[in-house]
Amino acid sequence: MTPTEPVLDRMDLLIRGWQEKEDSRQFFLRCYRLMTGNMLDSLDKGAFHDPDWIHTLLHRFADYYFEALDCYDCGRTTSKVWYEVHQLTAEKELREVQYLLMGVNAHINYDLVLTIYDLLHLEWKELSDSEKLARYQDHCKVNEIIAASIDTVQDELLSPSDPFMDWIDQAFGRMDEYLLSKLITNWRQEVWDQACSLLVISDELEREEIRKKLEASVLKRNKLISLDFF
Repeated sequence: MTPTEPVLDRMDLLIRGWQEKEDSRQFFLRCYRLMTGNMLDSLDKGAFHDPDWIHTLLHRFADYYFEALDCYDCGRTTSKVWYEVHQLTAEKELREVQYLLMGVNAHINYDLVLTIYDLLHLEWKELSDSEKLARYQDHCKVNEIIAASIDTVQDELLSPSDPFMDWIDQAFGRMDEYLLSKLITNWRQEVWDQACSLLVISDELEREEIRKKLEASVLKRNKLISLDFF
């Protein structure tokens, strides 16, 4: 990984600005920046079957986040899921972990489905079964990188002074890291299945209906995440 990786530089610039303004969008982006850095490190170490494909996916995935952010900040139309995340983050006083999970939900359960579809629909018919399996295995490999990063997220990115996080640690010990890792792994399996379901549909209107259902599901999850029950 080069020290001037543009995607990380852009994230760092946003994080610094949001920290100065005490903008709560920093909590998701700090986590996303950590995960992206770890992904790039893993690419350098040869962790994937097809590093070029994963590198392309990583940057297209980031594009979805940045494009939605740019549209929101400039007042242009953006995806409903990210509009709601930004609005809730600005308007509601929540715990850091809630801001984080809203962003994770939007980016994984919505953006990642579209990202995988974007890349796979260009090549899916030409891929052999073994090549398709390799794509899926690379997708699953990311789960290991996320799991290995969760301790750092909790210990360094989320405030240790939050009594809720202290209660979680006392009540569950390392089980809470396992549960979060399991949740994200399950979400990412759903993401792969959703993307594959889009690949077999040739009708554009039918694909759009599936996208709308996906959007509604993500919005429903965010409503639950943002409830004042902590």
